[in-house]
Amino acid sequence: MQLNHAQRELTLKIVYYGPGLSGKTTNLRHLHTRARPDVRGRLLAVETHDDRTLFFDLLPVFFRTSAGFKVKVKLFTVPGQVIHNATRRIVLQNADAVVFIADSRRSATEENNAYWRNLQENMRENGLDPGEVPVIIQFNKRDLPDSRSDAEIDEARRRGSQPVVGAVALRGEGVLETFHEVAQAAYRRLESRAHLTRNVGLSEDEFLGQIFRQMDLSGTTLEGRYQPSASGGRP
Repeated sequence: MQLNHAQRELTLKIVYYGPGLSGKTTNLRHLHTRARPDVRGRLLAVETHDDRTLFFDLLPVFFRTSAGFKVKVKLFTVPGQVIHNATRRIVLQNADAVVFIADSRRSATEENNAYWRNLQENMRENGLDPGEVPVIIQFNKRDLPDSRSDAEIDEARRRGSQPVVGAVALRGEGVLETFHEVAQAAYRRLESRAHLTRNVGLSEDEFLGQIFRQMDLSGTTLEGRYQPSASGGRP
C-alpha cells in the first residue's frame, strides 16, 4: 500500500500469480472488459510469440472517496515460465494481496505445488509474511477433462486457510468472484494495519461499492449486490 497524504492518494496492489498458461492474463483481460471505460486504465501487456505473458499486465482501477482521497487499485500478473523467476519476485514487491491461479486438472498438481512453493519463497524474499498477506486461490479450467471434481475443490477449501474459487476464465466464470474475494481481503488487511476508515474515510462498503458498481456483474453471483453507478468514478 502507498498512502500519500500530501496528494491525498491511496494505491493498492494485487498480484495474480501461478504457472504459465494457468489463466492469469485471461483473468485480467476479462476484468478489463467488464470495467467501465471511464474508470479503467489501459491494459498493458508484453507477450512473446507463443502468447505467454513475458513481463506483466497492469490494470489500474481508480475512484475518489467521499473524504476526497483518490484510490487506485492496480492489478498485475507475473510471467509464468520458470526462467522468469526474478521478474516474478520483482512484480510481487509490495503486494497487498495475491491471487494464485491454479490449473484444476489433476495432471497439473505437481506444477501447481511447485509454483505455490515458489510464491511462498518470493514473498519471504520481498519481506512479505505468507501468513499475513491475503492469498486467494482460483482453480481455473474447470471445464477441461481431468479437472478436479466439486468435492475435491471443497476438500481443498477445507484443508487450507485461503479462500478457494472455481473458475473457467475463458468464459468469465468465477473471475469477478475471485476479484471480489481478493479486493475484500486486501481491504480488511489494510484496515487492520492502517485504519482506512478512520484515517482516509474509506469504509469496506464504500471501497467494494466504488469498484463493483463500475463493473458489469451480469451473469455472476455478484449480480444485484451492487447497484450500477449512474456516473463514472474517474476523478
